[in-house]
Amino acid sequence: MLPERFKAMFRSPGAQQSPSKPRGSQHERETVNVRHSRALEQFFNYINDQAGLSILDLAAATQENVTFVTGLGHKLYTQDFLRSLDDTFGSEDIVEQSNARRIELFLQQNLDYADQSFDAVLMWDVLQYLSPALMNATVKRLREIVRPNSYLLGFFNADEKNALCPETVFRIQNISTVELTQRGHRKNSQVFNNRSLEKVFAEYSSVKFFLTRENFREIIVKR
Repeated sequence: MLPERFKAMFRSPGAQQSPSKPRGSQHERETVNVRHSRALEQFFNYINDQAGLSILDLAAATQENVTFVTGLGHKLYTQDFLRSLDDTFGSEDIVEQSNARRIELFLQQNLDYADQSFDAVLMWDVLQYLSPALMNATVKRLREIVRPNSYLLGFFNADEKNALCPETVFRIQNISTVELTQRGHRKNSQVFNNRSLEKVFAEYSSVKFFLTRENFREIIVKR
C-alpha cells in the first residue's frame, strides 16, 4: 500500500487541483514557449504498449499533465519537489541541503513509497536545484521505488556558464510537445554535463541524452 498522508493521486481526466505558480521573482515577465521534445516522445513511446502504470511526477500538479497521463490509462502521483525544497531547506541555502537530518526528512516527505512502486518518473528539471548530497540521496531513493526497466525523464540547463536558469513549469500538450512556462530564475546547485550526469546515474542501466536548441539537456534514464 502507498502511504496517503503525503501523496496526491489522480485517476481520471476530471481530477482537479490548482496548478502551483512558479516561485521566481514577481518582477520578471512570464514567458511561454511550446516546443518539440524528443525525450518526451521517446519516454512515452517506451510505455505506449502498456496500461495501468503508476507514474510519479516530481513537479506541482498541472491539469494538462493529469489529463494527458490519465488519458493514456495510467495513474499519476505528484510531489511538488521545489515547494518542499524551499520549505525544508530555504530557497537560497544550498549548504543546508547537506544536512543529513534534513535530507532524511525531505525524502520522507516526498518519496515515502514502498520499493518498486512506480513504472516511470517525470523528474522534469528539479534535480538541478539539489545539492550534490541531496541529489545523490534522491537519485538513490528513486532507484528503490521504481521497478526494474522503468524510465525516468529529466531536463537540465545546458548553459554551463550561467549560474541561474529559468524556473519552469512543464505542461504536456501531446506525446511529443511540451509547453514551458518560465517566470523568474533559480540558482543551479552545480554544473551538469553528460559525464557528470552519467556519474549521478551510475547505478542505473543507461542514460540517453538529447541536446536541444533552448539550452536544455534532456535525458532518459533506464532503471
